[in-house]
Amino acid sequence: MIEFLKEVIGLYVERGPWFLELLAAHVRLSLMAIAIAGTLGLVIGIVLSEYRKAAPFVIGICNVFYTIPSISMLGILIPLLGIGDKNAVTAISIYALMPMVRNTYTGLTTVDKDILEAAKAMGSTRIQTLTRVTLPLAFPVILTGLRSMTVMAISMCGLASYIGASGLGKAIYRGISIYNPQMTFAGSILIALLALTADLLLGFAEKLYKKKRGMQ
Repeated sequence: MIEFLKEVIGLYVERGPWFLELLAAHVRLSLMAIAIAGTLGLVIGIVLSEYRKAAPFVIGICNVFYTIPSISMLGILIPLLGIGDKNAVTAISIYALMPMVRNTYTGLTTVDKDILEAAKAMGSTRIQTLTRVTLPLAFPVILTGLRSMTVMAISMCGLASYIGASGLGKAIYRGISIYNPQMTFAGSILIALLALTADLLLGFAEKLYKKKRGMQ
């Protein structure tokens, strides 16, 4: 095992620029998918919190997308978007919608009704209540969904190389193709570290927010 790890480290040293290029591409793809899914998920969750009768149907559709194997989602979109980064970002965005929609809806609909009534009694409009009261109180729950979505998106980007997209998945795919376990491990561990770093940063942001708002 020690010898294996030495070979992996040697691979990083020997092909450092290549791995850095793949890492940068992986971050770029992940951020694009996270931005799209995060924005759409937040908007859909807010709309569903206002029109709750539609929530079971819409969340059900998101759950269906979420149950589709990630590699299948990438393949399904090939006839429409071809291969490459566009396909990868679209597939990951669709796949990542569910945790964001669910947590946004849950966070907004579980805010104490007495607080909402107090806001209305003070003359706050619907928009003011949403932006100044409901969203801030629901933010920790929404951020939990963002954390789940972020880790999932970073991980799924590793599969995108199978449809010609960039990212660290290329190292994994090449390692499998030429039977080089060291290269496969090198790509995999970078994806895992990237996902872990993102999760830790978002977790730290969540703790700071809760401390600032006096939620803990």
